[in-house]
Amino acid sequence: MTFSIVGRSDDGESWGVAVASKFLAVGNAVPAAVADVGAIATQADANVAFKGIGLSLLDEGATAGVALQRMIEEDEKRDHRQVGLVDVDGGSATHTGESCFDWAGGIAEHGVAIQGNILVGPEVVDAMKAAWSAAPEADLGRRLLAALTAGDAAGGDKRGRQSAALLVVRDGAGYAGLDDVAVDLRVDDHPDPVTELARLLDLNDLYLTASTDAEKVPITPELEAELDRLSKAAGYPYFLAWVGSENYEMRVAEDASWIDRKVLAIIRGADQG
Repeated sequence: MTFSIVGRSDDGESWGVAVASKFLAVGNAVPAAVADVGAIATQADANVAFKGIGLSLLDEGATAGVALQRMIEEDEKRDHRQVGLVDVDGGSATHTGESCFDWAGGIAEHGVAIQGNILVGPEVVDAMKAAWSAAPEADLGRRLLAALTAGDAAGGDKRGRQSAALLVVRDGAGYAGLDDVAVDLRVDDHPDPVTELARLLDLNDLYLTASTDAEKVPITPELEAELDRLSKAAGYPYFLAWVGSENYEMRVAEDASWIDRKVLAIIRGADQG
């Protein structure tokens, strides 16, 4: 009832899962990941305990293949399970039980595990693998989403669409650098969940990721005066009050020494609107 991709970035710094299904809130059941440990997707007749068990095994040093074997050999319903995982070094493994509903299957290669069940056919998994392979240098969240989008376009879950999710972890990537969650987005009930997930990822990048050096515009005295004027026109006493109220803290310096290009365009656009 689900198709998913579990991957590690080629630079070895990020791990994540993208998943879609004709199932309510698939992001609640399927994905799990921890930076510098690995990532896992559990689906079909999902054993959600596999998330904690699998990550614990990986954290203890087991490879993806060994962790998978240990999980399924102790599970009486292994023939109904589908699991994919990637370890800290990019080792991967996937399992599709013999009793999973057709079409069901998967692919595991270094850095990626792709699997699905109740799909229109193997072309879904093949399309996901092709999209993944086509963008080795891409940001992991974008790369996983591209693969999920390709699987959806190839037919995806043959019962239809309902939910999708994207989880990416990287050391220090969370809000203010205080945890490892770079992306944690869920579309729980939507007629076109993968497209909606893409919209949310754009917002995530704007609000919850830090600006790159190329995106930073130094705030000169002239620009400072302009930002102060624009903030007051928007109803705020000073510029950093506007920043905090609009949740752009990740894209403006705490000392107001620089502003992100996108945020600069937004505040100028607000003045025109």
